Amino acid sequence: MALTTTDLGSSLPLVAKGKVRDIYSVDDATLLFVATDRISAYDVIMKNGVKDKGKLLTQISKFWFSLLSDICPNHLITTDISTLQAPVLNYKDQLDGRSMLVRKYKILPIEAIVRGYLTGSAWKEYQTKGTVHGIKVRPGMKESEPFDVPIYTPSTKAELGEHDMNIHPSEAAKIIGEENAEKVEELAIKLYLRAKEYAMTKGIIIADTKFEFGIDENKNVVLVDEVLTPDSSRFWRAGTYEVGRGQDSYDKQFLRNWLTSNDLAYKEGVEMPEEIATITSAKYIEAYEQLTGQKWSA
Repeated sequence: MALTTTDLGSSLPLVAKGKVRDIYSVDDATLLFVATDRISAYDVIMKNGVKDKGKLLTQISKFWFSLLSDICPNHLITTDISTLQAPVLNYKDQLDGRSMLVRKYKILPIEAIVRGYLTGSAWKEYQTKGTVHGIKVRPGMKESEPFDVPIYTPSTKAELGEHDMNIHPSEAAKIIGEENAEKVEELAIKLYLRAKEYAMTKGIIIADTKFEFGIDENKNVVLVDEVLTPDSSRFWRAGTYEVGRGQDSYDKQFLRNWLTSNDLAYKEGVEMPEEIATITSAKYIEAYEQLTGQKWSA
């Protein structure tokens, strides 16, 4: 059964509920991120969840945080909940495998999106304007074609229930300051290139992804939230990749396609058929196994 919400009683205060994560305060410097099995598409949370999705997201993020730590420090302390105090461990069944203890940092209120391939909303904009987030790119490109170099296309970080807004990098600088904006862009592209190179060796193309960053006590930019999961990225099968069409993917594009074809995109209160949830789960498991080389066990 999918875990779509958590309830830790009075053991820890709940400080935020995101599209996927329930966030609890452990102390002044530490947060507990619990990834539920909620799933959203088009910024709307589905009524039902995908079994063990939160566990998959947590383990994939843990893998990438480790692999990319030499490029950018991150907020992860541990995924081992045994370090928590006894009252919290009474809720072990809600926490095991899906929790991260993280350092509490000031969050930069933008989403740092890096696009390596022309797809999704970028493809739609390109067809009408010849631009991607207002950035001019070369003419004559086809759907799913790689850009000459990855493009940094930030968006606003919307409140729950609101929609993220695509913005030009110059607008991001106005929101988080020029120095932070330059560092975020530099780090986001470096992280994407490293991840893309690694994933290709595992038969996966990372078409695009979204990073989030914070600022630590020494004013350094730090990688936070989740990283390079099927929720925050487009993962394509390299073996079936072909320019000029949509791609076979490991991510929630399958869910988006189902919503669109049934005229349910952006609508609240949608319940996925069990078949859609099961196929989505299988795609996430396959992504985990391909990337990590580990057999999935919940």
